[in-house]
Amino acid sequence: MTTYSGIKDFEGATFVRSSFKGVTLRSSDISGATMRAVEVGGLDIDSHDLFFGTLIVNGVDVVPLVDAELNRQFPGRELQKAETPEGLREGWVAVQAAWAATVADTPPDMVDAHVEDEWSLAETLRHLVLATDAWLRGGVLRVQQPLHEIGLIFTGAGEMGFDMSIFRADTPTYDEILAVRAERQQMVTDFLAMATPELLAEERDNPWGGDDWHPTVGDCVRVILEEEWAHLRYVRRDLALLG
Repeated sequence: MTTYSGIKDFEGATFVRSSFKGVTLRSSDISGATMRAVEVGGLDIDSHDLFFGTLIVNGVDVVPLVDAELNRQFPGRELQKAETPEGLREGWVAVQAAWAATVADTPPDMVDAHVEDEWSLAETLRHLVLATDAWLRGGVLRVQQPLHEIGLIFTGAGEMGFDMSIFRADTPTYDEILAVRAERQQMVTDFLAMATPELLAEERDNPWGGDDWHPTVGDCVRVILEEEWAHLRYVRRDLALLG
């Protein structure tokens, strides 16, 4: 199968009576795409940014419907948008309980299993270590170099100029991952225990750089919650596919 990467040849193009059956799009921009009289049986869309825009199907914006259904499937997920310390604490307890169940229920021989180019459970936990480090230790607490060496950053970060020497070259054991993950979970728990409305309203710099957005402390915590729920869904989806 031919792979197209890093090109913009398809922007603004029109395809008529063309077949894209079985095509895979990864990390690609299809915003504003229009499809008319198309066959979509089995179409599978997964977008972390879905809830920041619209997705129109037969004239209906299905984003609120998807959001509501995910809240039903993952009780407590709706609290990732909470504005109060109490709401954020309750949301954190809910997502950590859900993660604890998933980790406990995953057989040892499945922690490194993965679907195609997706992360395994072990790799996902490493990424959540990084997310906590970036948004709590870096964003909120302003630690100069907040990232743990076993953290797993997004694909392509090195090509974007990120200093990858921060991270270990060897793969940590699952026990190491669980230990560091537990430390980061406790950091969030401890921080939320003393968080006040005034603290949540304080402004911070974007830990990933850029001057276009200065999140509040509350925003940083909400990003952590969004990461936790999103990656829990990914892991449960993939473990189900792996059987």
